[in-house]
Amino acid sequence: DLYRKVFVFRKDPSDAYVVLRARLEQPLHNFTVCLRSYTDLSRPHSLFSYATKAQDNEILLFKPKPEEYRFYVGGKFVTFRVPEGRRDWEHVCASWESATGIAEFWLNGKPWPRKGLQRGYTVGATAAILLGQEQDSFGGGFDLYNSFSGELTDVYLWDTGLSPDKMRAAFLSLRLPPALLAWKSLSYEVKGDVVVKSRLRE
Repeated sequence: DLYRKVFVFRKDPSDAYVVLRARLEQPLHNFTVCLRSYTDLSRPHSLFSYATKAQDNEILLFKPKPEEYRFYVGGKFVTFRVPEGRRDWEHVCASWESATGIAEFWLNGKPWPRKGLQRGYTVGATAAILLGQEQDSFGGGFDLYNSFSGELTDVYLWDTGLSPDKMRAAFLSLRLPPALLAWKSLSYEVKGDVVVKSRLRE
């Protein structure tokens, strides 16, 4: 249980990462991924990387620059332009629905205009899920200059699209539905220079 804890990625650039283990029984037709990050990086960095053997960017939350997030599903992406961070924690949730191809993006509890992405696609279930690096091959192929440096917390993955109420609940750290990956019961393995610490402030 990592409640009120964070992963601190100490180095920049870094070869460190955290492997997450999810119980995925079948491919995903819908999902939501949420996390909270704190960094002063201005270079590109990966926040959440989910790769299958067929597709290295099966699900990817990537920040190419301070005022932009990219959300990938099945190797294709949509871009969400955001105000440049005030050097504070940023909470993001991204959800996707195969039937409509609708991609939702929420920043700090507020929704951005929805976009279309990979309608009819299915996300594979046999996945390598990493924090802190962007995979260019299954479980590897890292570019150090896409690595994350800073603090990450409150990482979740659901096999459904969350309702607006639940998106706001995730931002406020309230009670959430059972998840494939849940911060309060996370199965993970640290690779390299990552330290688990208490959160400095709420």
